[in-house]
Amino acid sequence: MIDVIDVHKSFGDKVIYRGLNLHIKRGETHAIIGRSGEGKSVLLKHICGLLAPDRGEVVVDGVEVNIQNKESLRHIRERVTMVFQMGALFDSMTVRENVGFYQDNLGKMDLAAVNRLCNDLLDEVNLPSTGHLLPAELSGGMRKRVGLARALAVQPEIILYDEPTTGLDPVTTDVIGELIHRTSRAHGVTSVIVTHDMKSAYKVADSISMLYEGKIIFTGSPEEIQCSENPIVHQFIHGLADGPITETEEERVSRLSTDLMHRSQIVRRLKSEDMEP
Repeated sequence: MIDVIDVHKSFGDKVIYRGLNLHIKRGETHAIIGRSGEGKSVLLKHICGLLAPDRGEVVVDGVEVNIQNKESLRHIRERVTMVFQMGALFDSMTVRENVGFYQDNLGKMDLAAVNRLCNDLLDEVNLPSTGHLLPAELSGGMRKRVGLARALAVQPEIILYDEPTTGLDPVTTDVIGELIHRTSRAHGVTSVIVTHDMKSAYKVADSISMLYEGKIIFTGSPEEIQCSENPIVHQFIHGLADGPITETEEERVSRLSTDLMHRSQIVRRLKSEDMEP
């Protein structure tokens, strides 16, 4: 379903990937783990066509992701969507307007059908009767669930999750993890999850890969990674066993800036390929 083949990527003098290889099977939930700054979120952007490798290729459903090729991008954007760290919701829109944003603007469904779809998806993520609320009226966990409902509204084959449980309390983290697991099975989608939260990864993922110094150094099941004799893998997973990493102020500012960028990318995505909002 997804193949990353000998990918190299640098930003200026900073080398991100040094020949990264990864295979993700159709229908599985695959977690990507690794330290901050290893390029986990950058990998998601390569898969969905927001970034291009300096060398190597990314293939989704048999088609190479090529940001210079309109047909390649159309193929990807019909199949792949992303759930961002803080939801990347539009603050001036209601929950219903956020969930139905793509369908409202693509014009392929009538208003009544979009309303039914949005209500069904909000029920599915345990947010019934919230369509009239604004994002500012929601908790962090609720915003992430709205982001998941919006992703499902485009009926994707692949959902990419960027740190879906960052900043959440343990109870809400479990709720989000269960929703990811349940919706992945119910909708038959392939899910790729970037996370620091090993407890969630163990519960949700069918397989886990660890990214380290520009390469994947381990891929296996949750059971296999917990028994890994690789000292880097062992140190990472057991160092995080007591709970998720606490976000620093620098990371918080970076995350909020990235969230704003993602909102702009959503709008640009609709404007491309003759899909004017």
